[in-house]
Amino acid sequence: MKTKSVMITIAGRPNVGKSTLINRLVGEKIAIVSNKPQTTRNRICGVVTRGNTQLVFMDTPGFHKPRTKLGDYMVDVVRESVADVDLVLLIVEPIANIGPQEEALLQQIRMSGAPAILVINKIDTVQEKEDLLAVIAAYSKEFEFDAVMPISARYKDGVEALLKECDKYAQESPFFFPEDMTSDQPEKQVIAEIIREKLLWNLEREIPHGTAVEITKFSERDNGVVDVDATIYCEKPSHKGIIIGKQGAMLKKISTAAREDAERFMGTKVFLQTWVKVKENWRDSDFLLRNFGYE
Repeated sequence: MKTKSVMITIAGRPNVGKSTLINRLVGEKIAIVSNKPQTTRNRICGVVTRGNTQLVFMDTPGFHKPRTKLGDYMVDVVRESVADVDLVLLIVEPIANIGPQEEALLQQIRMSGAPAILVINKIDTVQEKEDLLAVIAAYSKEFEFDAVMPISARYKDGVEALLKECDKYAQESPFFFPEDMTSDQPEKQVIAEIIREKLLWNLEREIPHGTAVEITKFSERDNGVVDVDATIYCEKPSHKGIIIGKQGAMLKKISTAAREDAERFMGTKVFLQTWVKVKENWRDSDFLLRNFGYE
């Protein structure tokens, strides 16, 4: 059987629904999701194998103006992901005004020469059909998209149609990943991201953006139970107190939610222990960024 493959980058501004979409496309949770911008920090591959065709979707950080070395790293990830792929999905909200982030991404796509599909997400929020037509008109003036796909990633509306559209770009080649694989993320990394997601959901304002998670122990017992030790790093002593909470209540809440998700992901019992440490200005330290896997 001849096989076909296609590499696809999902790009867009922060909070436009890229991670929700890749989870829907793959059919399971491989990327963390929150209501805060800049949730995704690394490029995450989601793998969809349908018969003799394999689609590899790359979820990228939201394109934004960086304020730290971590921000610089995230923007570089987007640029590199758009530069060398078979197809780019530009994810936008149903707003007819094209913002500076979208303009910058369109420029990246032009430079890459890759074909692109305009994916208008969150169509469940659109009241009038004319509003959607205005969005299509605004973007069509700026770039010649191969197709325009209105979807709602949240409600899975239009996701199957988008997969079928992406199928058209597959070329004859070996599969990049084993057929049963859905992500390139190691289990250890996925659990670190799960913990970071719970920090994002439970903590207010800027505190979660100043956190990183390092897995210091990851081992499996003979009975299948997985032991995980995780250290949460934050930038200020005052943040450490907020993360731990009164009598450890907040840390317990975050750890319990993370353990439950980790058990669903691993398909077995997980024994999770968490600690909180302060590393001031780690987002501007080359050494610590490499240490936390941002390289």
